Amino acid sequence: MTVHTPTAAPYRFSDIIADPSIRDRWEKVRRYFFLRESTYDMTNRCNIRCEGCYYYAGDKQFAAEQKEEAAWRRLMEAEKERGITFVVLAGAEPSLVPELCRVCFEVIPLGAIATNGLKPIPSEIDYQIHISVWGNDTTSKAIRNATAMLERQIANYQGDPRAVFVYTFTPDNIDEADSVVARLVEHNCTATFNMFSAPVGYDGPLRHTPASLHKTRGMMQHLLAAYPKTVLFSPYSIVAHTSEQGLHDLFGCSYPRMNPSTAIGLGRSFRQYRTDLHWDRRAACCVPDTDCPDCRHYAAGSAVVTARMYRHATDPATFSAWLDYVDTYLAVWVRGYDKGENLCQSLIDPPPHHPSVSEES
Repeated sequence: MTVHTPTAAPYRFSDIIADPSIRDRWEKVRRYFFLRESTYDMTNRCNIRCEGCYYYAGDKQFAAEQKEEAAWRRLMEAEKERGITFVVLAGAEPSLVPELCRVCFEVIPLGAIATNGLKPIPSEIDYQIHISVWGNDTTSKAIRNATAMLERQIANYQGDPRAVFVYTFTPDNIDEADSVVARLVEHNCTATFNMFSAPVGYDGPLRHTPASLHKTRGMMQHLLAAYPKTVLFSPYSIVAHTSEQGLHDLFGCSYPRMNPSTAIGLGRSFRQYRTDLHWDRRAACCVPDTDCPDCRHYAAGSAVVTARMYRHATDPATFSAWLDYVDTYLAVWVRGYDKGENLCQSLIDPPPHHPSVSEES
């Protein structure tokens, strides 16, 4: 892959989608523009403790747990009433409270659960299941204090159509991603990529450096080329998540914690509920207590990059790259959505970010 910087050209949107492959992809992804997300901490308990865990940064970990199913059902019904169509259940570890996850699914049937994968989530909860992988079993033992972690995750979710294994790159596990993804492919598991993003105040060994970002970019390119049917990613996803600038500096974060606007998009609709079913706009973010300048988190990109449609509608190559990113995001997060082949194989530079311009799509 080569880096491509489009030159300015007077394209109209109708010119860009005149290409049948671009028009078809545009029509495919735009049907999902109805999605409106919020996130929910289901419990403050976890069965492992990881180096650099964002949940145990800040004060959200001290919120009391609401364990009553009726209270969660009332919350979900209220969320549905105000227009939320997609829920992200996280925690600490949501697999420890399957009865509450089931209530959420019964009221809002589109969503995803972020889990460490050590405790299976019942099959009737038909959300996408994101299983966090932080390296091979030796590395997981060292930084997550869990033995045979990948082996147990695969045993629990092999052949489960809900499962997406999310490999989080740190500076220390880049080389082993090759063997881990090969093992996932061997067991017919689907994979995508995440980047470790430091919590506020974290200065440990997992924080990325320019050198580790560059090396990660090379490994992602290799794995995407080697396993295009298994790895849910795109060249533009690689650019967005391995640049030295974080997502906020590249695109402008849409979440309330960094976005003062309450007039449109996530600034108006997004909430991040703690385990006591309260939320705080000042902290509302998909990965709260992450150091915003260091944020390259895949969950953040799913909204931050996708919200910038108009900025990318400048020429066919840039818009194709953005469509690939959206196509990837939908395949990772939405049950039953199949990813197409990437339209743009070049590494496209992100369009310039002008912080004063509001452009949520």
